[in-house]
Formats: sequence, C-alpha cells, structure tokens
Amino acid sequence: MAIHPDLSILQQGKLLPLVEDFYTIQGEGFHAGKAAYFIRLGGCDVGCYWCDAKETWNPDLYPPVPITEIIKRAASFPVKSIVITGGEPLLYPLYLLCDLLRQNSWEIFIETSGAYPLSGSFDWICLSPKKQHPPVGNIHLKASELKVIISEASDLEWAEENRQKVLSHCKLYLQPEWSRFTHIIPTLVDYVKEHPVWNISLQIHKYMNIP
Repeated sequence: MAIHPDLSILQQGKLLPLVEDFYTIQGEGFHAGKAAYFIRLGGCDVGCYWCDAKETWNPDLYPPVPITEIIKRAASFPVKSIVITGGEPLLYPLYLLCDLLRQNSWEIFIETSGAYPLSGSFDWICLSPKKQHPPVGNIHLKASELKVIISEASDLEWAEENRQKVLSHCKLYLQPEWSRFTHIIPTLVDYVKEHPVWNISLQIHKYMNIP
C-alpha cells in the first residue's frame, strides 16, 4: 500500500525523496529515442496493478536528497533534457527544482498521472491519466502529450474520454501495458488504423534493455 510523503521535512522542495537519477534514452511516447537525464521520485498512491515500478510507491524508503546534489550530477552529462518522473512526482512542490534547472538552461519534461495539482514550470508535460485516480485541475489543457496505458479493450473508452479534454496540439498515444502486450497489441493496431488521430507508443527501452 502506498504511503503519503511527509511534506514537512522537504523544506518547500529543497529536498526530494530520490529513488534514482540516471542518464539514458527516453523509451516511450513522443520523445522516444532521445537522450535524457531522468530524476525519479518516490511516492505514489495511484495504485496501478500493472505498475512496473511498485518499489517507488513508498516514499519512506527514499531519504530526502538536496535538489542541488541532483542538479550537480545531471550537469556532469552532455544533455540538456531533464525528465522528472516517479512514482507520482506531483506529490511534491517542484517549483524550486524547476527554477534551478532553468538557471542551467535545461529543458524540463514531466511524466505524471495528473492526480495532484501541477507545481513547477515545464517545457513538456506527458499526461498519463489513470481511471482509479483521475487528473485534477486543468492539466489536460496544459498537456503536451496524452499517453494512455491500455490493458483491455475497455480502456479505449477512458482514452477517448481524456482525448476530449486536451487541446488540438496535444500528441496522442495509446501504449500497450507491457505484461499484456501480446494480448492487446492487435486491438491497438486495428483501433489506430480506424482512428488515426492516435499513435501507438512502445516501450523501446525494454527492448534495448536499458533503464
């Protein structure tokens, strides 16, 4: 069961519960194939049964780390694209982290379910909404990319419900849930052929065996 983080110890976002940070190739969605530095934060109560990062759910497992340390490590790599992910990163105040990243001229991307209010300033927002904990606020109107995970054909209704809420420039992706890939991919192929406004997102990092 996910545990809510103790925000009182984070000093308004100067500290964040870091699971890991690493330099890799983006594996999903619009930016798949591009180099990026990932900052993965611990803590999530959205509770996707198929989540492949359940170890991130409990934030108490990850002592708060100064954001200055995270940024120092990121600066040692030849990339200017930062992806903030989780867990659910919007559990935390991200304004200070984003401000420091901006001072270093990084592009800032976030991957979120939208289950909590948006905090911070981003160049790209990948919204991946979940039925059991739907997005809040007006994040649909700010989404650069809508990426809906599809495990069963019935999930396509949820995808369409969210598509109606984003703006026309938002990139649209249906992504097969990894453990159900063989089962669901024929359905997605047929659906996208019938509804070409959508694209299919594949988790190419898993084929490359990289983080």
